[in-house]
Parts: sequence; C-alpha cells; structure tokens
Amino acid sequence: QVQLVKSGGGLVQAGGSMRLSCAGSGINNRAMAWYRQAPGKQREFVARISITGVTSYQNSLRGRFTVARDYAENTVYLQINSLKPEDTAVYYCNTFPPNTNGWGQGTQVTVSS
Repeated sequence: QVQLVKSGGGLVQAGGSMRLSCAGSGINNRAMAWYRQAPGKQREFVARISITGVTSYQNSLRGRFTVARDYAENTVYLQINSLKPEDTAVYYCNTFPPNTNGWGQGTQVTVSS
C-alpha cells in the first residue's frame, strides 16, 4: 500500500498559483490522481497521470491544472494556476482508480476573492 505524504495548500488570492505535492515510496508504480471536495459538494476527479506520464484532466479544469511526476522524488504534483474562489476545496491524491483506504486527510486550498 502506498503511504502518501501531501504538502502544499493554504490560503491564496484569486488569480494566484499553488503547487500541491504528494510523495510516497510506491507512487512510481501506480497510476495516480488528484481529487477534490468543495464544501457541500461530492468529491470529484481533477486530474490523473499514468505510470508512464500520460495525463488526463476533468474537462472543465483543463488549462489551469497541470499534473506531473518526479520519478526520482517519488512524487506527484498538481500545479494550479489562475486560482478561482470555486477552486476552494480539500484536495486529495490517491491512486487511479482510487484506493478506498488511500484518501487520507487531504490538503486544504482556500482561494479568497
């Protein structure tokens, strides 16, 4: 089982950027994804990256979100640009498809207007 350590997140003004990180010893051998859950909403898929680095995004987020891997660091990143208040959510990394036991606490991203 992959043990994930997430970092990044916090408070940022609208229009700003943020990078989230997710590290774990088993990440390089798994397709990984980022998900998010906004207040009062269901958790949703944001982006995923295959073992070989092929990426895919939720259509409505394409262009502002970039998912990437660093194989040397066993880390997956989510770069978010031009942040909007509606991006406020708890962001999670997990495998793709998600592991039921792999959600963890997530990392809070709050975008102020």
